[in-house]
Order: sequence, then structure tokens, then C-alpha cells
Amino acid sequence: MTITLFLLPALVLFVLLVLLPTLMAGYLSFFKWNGLGGLPTNYIGLDNYTRLFESDIFYGDLRTMGVIIVLSLLVQLPFSLAIAMLLHQRIRGRAFYRLVFFAPYVLSEAVTAVLFTMIFAPDESGLANAILGVVGLESEWFADESTVLLTLFVVMSWKYFGFHTLLYLAGRQGIPKELTEAAQIDGSTPWQVFRYVTLPLMGPTIRISAFLSVIGTIQLFDLVWILTGGGPSHSSETLAVTMMQFGFKRAQIGYASAISVVMFLLSLVFALWYQRYVMRRDLEGATVQ
Repeated sequence: MTITLFLLPALVLFVLLVLLPTLMAGYLSFFKWNGLGGLPTNYIGLDNYTRLFESDIFYGDLRTMGVIIVLSLLVQLPFSLAIAMLLHQRIRGRAFYRLVFFAPYVLSEAVTAVLFTMIFAPDESGLANAILGVVGLESEWFADESTVLLTLFVVMSWKYFGFHTLLYLAGRQGIPKELTEAAQIDGSTPWQVFRYVTLPLMGPTIRISAFLSVIGTIQLFDLVWILTGGGPSHSSETLAVTMMQFGFKRAQIGYASAISVVMFLLSLVFALWYQRYVMRRDLEGATVQ
């Protein structure tokens, strides 16, 4: 009974803030509704979903998120892992460097967006153009379809790589020193110690980091909304931005609800697949080894 009472507040909050809004979004997705005039009455069945899956914007959003996910997994996370390995070494000022690398994650998305709006300003007042303009590489970073995604990725990497670095650093510090020392005594090089001892033992941490990166990209909104609004020509738009555009700018609540349901299902399917195959594969590999 005591445990139930302690869990009750959390359960109430979960129902009110998570479960009910999710169910309500699913309900509204079957209606054509502008958010005014009480509860919706214009039932249209699956028309919102049909419209979504026939929309070029939807597939453009998936492409945008796919590019960011690939860049994150191939660039951001390995870079974070490398920084974590360096910070684990006995270097002077190690605590200071940890603070510096983690500080961007503490900043709000709004502050980050304002900062990089000034850095990537399209004229010579922007730091990026002031430096790269010397060699003729200036650009309208957020206004050019050919550079907007890469520029967004740079901003995201700066904002979030400290979080992943801290995860990897915690995972590295959780590895018993005796294991790496034993490998060194056996004549292993630093690379062999990392490849055959450190990296496999950090598997759970790397797995969680990759999972959070993908889920975060599926839900990506703040930075894109503030920096580009999804432009130019929808080239940086994500599902969350599209949902906001239709839900609050065009007052198409039913259609926006359908987008939110698809986002939820994408996250759910990925989470179940990841748990079923990736996590099991890691556990089986650890058992075999």
C-alpha cells in the first residue's frame, strides 16, 4: 500500500501529461477540425493519413531526418567517443575541459539558435562568412538549400555532442582498470586495448547513445523552428516542424494530429526494433565472448 501511494503522483502525471494527450491526438486525427467551436464533429476517417502519405513534404521530412541521423551516427557520435577517450587520460585541466565540452548542452535551444544565427549571418557580419570569405567560401548558410542541412548539423553537433561525450566518459570510467592493465601486460598496443577491451565493454553505453540520438532526431523541433522554420522550400523541415506549421499556423488540428501519431509510431517501432535486435545482439555477443 505504501509503495502504491508513492507511485500514485507519478501515475497521475503520466496519465494527464502523456497518456491522455496521446489518445486525444489519435482521436483528433480522424476529424477535420480547426481547433475552435468545441469538440470536432466533421469525421473524415483516414483522410488525414491518406493526405499525409501522399504529400511530398512528408517524404522530404523523412529524408531530412534520415540525413541528420546518418551524419549523427557516422560523425557526431564517433567524435564524442574520441573526445571522451581523451578526457579519460590524465591530462592537465581535465575538469575544465569537461566543463567546456558539456556547457553547450546546458544552454537552451533558443540561446543556441540566437548564437548561431549571428555566427552564420548571411552577410560579412557573420563570423563564418568573415573567416571563409577570405578564400571565397562565403554562403547564405541557412537560406541556401545546398548548405542548410549541413549547417543545421553543425549546430546540433555543437549543442549535443557534450551530452554524448559525458555518456561515453561515464561508460569508460565504469570499466575496471585491471582489465586494461592486463591487456597491456600481455603486450597489447593502445589501439588493441581500445579495440578489443574498451570498445566491447562500452557497448551498452554506445547503444544507448545511438538510440537517444535517433529518437531525438525524430522529435527534432526547437533548433529547426528557430533557425530556419523548415526552409528554404521545406529543405530543412522535420515532421515536428510540419506538425507545428499545420497545427498552429494553418489551424488544421486534425491533420497535425495525424502527423503527431505518425511520429509516435515511428518512435515506437524504432524502439521496439532496437530492443528486439540491437540490444539482444549485444547481449548475445557479450555472452559468447
